[in-house]
Amino acid sequence: MAKQIFILLVVAAVAGGVYFFLNYEIQTELLNGKPAGWKIVPKKAEARMEAAGGGDAVPFDAPTRPTIRIATFQLGRLDEAKLSNPRVADVLVRFFPRFDLVAVQGVRGKNRGVLVRLVERINAATGRSYDFATCPTQRRDALEHYSAFVFDRARIDVDRRTVRFVEDPLDRFRIKPLAGSFRVRGPDAAEAFTFTLINVETDDDHSGAELDLLAKAYRAVLNDGRNEDDIILLGDLNGDDQHLGSLGRLLGVTALLSKLSDAFTTTRGTQLLDNILLDRRATSEFTGLVEVMDVMREFELTMPGAMEVSEHLPVWAEFSAYEGGLPGNAASGK
Repeated sequence: MAKQIFILLVVAAVAGGVYFFLNYEIQTELLNGKPAGWKIVPKKAEARMEAAGGGDAVPFDAPTRPTIRIATFQLGRLDEAKLSNPRVADVLVRFFPRFDLVAVQGVRGKNRGVLVRLVERINAATGRSYDFATCPTQRRDALEHYSAFVFDRARIDVDRRTVRFVEDPLDRFRIKPLAGSFRVRGPDAAEAFTFTLINVETDDDHSGAELDLLAKAYRAVLNDGRNEDDIILLGDLNGDDQHLGSLGRLLGVTALLSKLSDAFTTTRGTQLLDNILLDRRATSEFTGLVEVMDVMREFELTMPGAMEVSEHLPVWAEFSAYEGGLPGNAASGK
């Protein structure tokens, strides 16, 4: 009996230690620059997520769907104040679960706290397992305006080693493009669709120059030695498919939304600013389905209500979950 009690005490002590490590930290209090004592404080949500390893090992237990949906959404200014607006938060919590992965632009803040709270709200409301990825140097570089990927971990795997800002030694981009590589979960790993996204937000005043730089960035990511041919560039381009500069002249690369189809991506319905670009010769996984979401209609909003969320509309495209578009294609090649 005494031995059983001892074992239970040891287990309880270990469990308590783990709980303490994940949820609290010890901080040194200073007095006139010298240690004067210690205090125990709760960790912030972001720190708890990192201490727990980010929770990437989510089991896949949902039926395999043959397609995935990837979206891009320019959120204007996604900061703590905006997320605390109940009307905006309600729309975002209902929007993200419609997609497997969303490239978001317009995140504001010196840390990633707003993204932590966004996915916490989505998961609490839906029971899903959404997460986010952005460049790990964002905090070190103290960037206050950056992009991110928000994705369902039950459907999408991210190689976090590849999530990075695109190289720009001369620092010519106002908002650095964010690249990351992903794989669909569900199909056998040898058959699953793999792809690299380049998440972009061009500067209003220098979009022409930045679009030319993005052409170089696209080629650099394509030729980075990883042999990934499915490179998808998406985001806020500040121009329609007829005015993309060098980016629009990349051999084989196509903007999925065309001005000729009367597509508009602003909430007021006046401009085509956002798009998804890919090489359709390589990315045969694209099913041909691409749409602009009418936020006002989907979420029953007034124009002022939709403008609270963003001045932009989301754009999304559908892709096969299988490399090459069909099961078995990966083994034989595209």
